[in-house]
This record gives sequence, C-alpha cells and structure tokens, in this order.
Amino acid sequence: MAARTLALPLPAMPHSASPPATPPPKRTGLIRLWYAMGYTLSGLRLGWGEPAFRQEAVATVIAVPLACWLGRGWVEVALLLGVLVLLMIVELLNTGIESCIDRIGPERHPLSKRAKDLGSAAVFLALLLAAGVWLAALVSRFFFS
Repeated sequence: MAARTLALPLPAMPHSASPPATPPPKRTGLIRLWYAMGYTLSGLRLGWGEPAFRQEAVATVIAVPLACWLGRGWVEVALLLGVLVLLMIVELLNTGIESCIDRIGPERHPLSKRAKDLGSAAVFLALLLAAGVWLAALVSRFFFS
C-alpha cells in the first residue's frame, strides 16, 4: 500500500513581500573548506566575546601542562583535556541557542525560557563532568600512586 502525503496549498505571497532569496552557490573542494574555516574563525571570535567561554579557554590553556604532568599516559592526558574542550563546545552551543532566542525578541516566553534553561543545564553538566574527571585524576595521582 502506497503512503499518502497530504499536500497543503502554499499561502499566497502578499504583493508587498519580496520574493524568497536565492540560496548561496554550492561550494565544493578547497573553496568550501576555505569558507568553512572563515565561519569557524568567526564563531571562535564571537565565542571569545563571551566571558564564560573566555574563562574556559584560558583555563584550558593553563591546564595543558597540568594535564601532561597529571596524566600517566596519553589516554589520561587526552581525557583531561578532552573534557575541557567538551565544556567549551557546550558553552558555544549554549551561546548559539541564546543568540537565536534573543533574535526572536525581547519578550518573555515559556519556550524561550525552556531553551535557555536547557542550554544552561547542559553547560552545568559538562562542568560537573570536567570537575569529576580532574578530581579523579588528582585523587589517583596523590592517593593511589
């Protein structure tokens, strides 16, 4: 039996509205990578403007030599640094969510609050994970050597 799809008519476009914008050209190969790198650097610059991200980035830079000293092998060092990078990733995603909500408008809405609270909770859980991994590594280094 063939699946049926419901085709809804599109609403008529008012005369005052402009036609939809054409999508940007599809880039391939090295040109696509070049533009992707530009978007990435722009995102990192925007992230650097956020105090929480800046604090986490500075803490990660400081933690690199500490992780090399504290970790007993490359796996432990990678785990110690990986949880800090994960924290920064979650912070950037939370900032993106907050930016999207702020773009919608300044008025309060339960769904906007929900999105922002969920993003904040994700950052908190990533912070707990990082603290737990670092605490376990410290305890292992000093009490179970």
